[in-house]
Amino acid sequence: MKRYKTYLIFGPPGSGKGTQGTTLGSLPQFFHCACGDVFRSLDTRTELGQAFIYFSGKGELVPDDLTIQLWKVRINDCVRSHHFKPELAALVLDGIPRNVRQAEIMQDMIDVRKVFHLHCADREALVKRLQRRALKDNRLDDANEEVIRERLATYEALSKPLLEFYGEKLIHTIDATQTPVKVLGEIINAINQEG
Repeated sequence: MKRYKTYLIFGPPGSGKGTQGTTLGSLPQFFHCACGDVFRSLDTRTELGQAFIYFSGKGELVPDDLTIQLWKVRINDCVRSHHFKPELAALVLDGIPRNVRQAEIMQDMIDVRKVFHLHCADREALVKRLQRRALKDNRLDDANEEVIRERLATYEALSKPLLEFYGEKLIHTIDATQTPVKVLGEIINAINQEG
């Protein structure tokens, strides 16, 4: 399988990953794939779909191997349907890989050019942002402060080690408290400087 030229949008819940991924994906020469989209587009009649239902139905995290298999099926479908044209567009991912194990599995599939780390030192600002988003987007479970703090703790424990995995050379840290337009501007500038 050919390795896809890839940019990762990375950061804690509420840092704006989805906003930046969606916006970047709407520009020519970029294709955005969010982990949430992979699960939402899942055909539950398939063997993989049934396995996903089994774990999520028990409130468990979907195992890494299965998550990557689901992602691979989704990307292959997008290539076959010509929604994603890897020869013309770079892949923009958010929410995947979610931990070091997933990144290791994906190494032969993606050629990560940059990791855009949307950093927000003020955890209280993230909690408030997630609560506002929950009300606006009707994500009621995200309005619960305890759930939000649990998600932030999970990010710190499982996802943040990815920064070390990819290394300083690939990481481009951006202040996530700026306006979305400024964050996008920084992302585009960094991509343009690649040459």
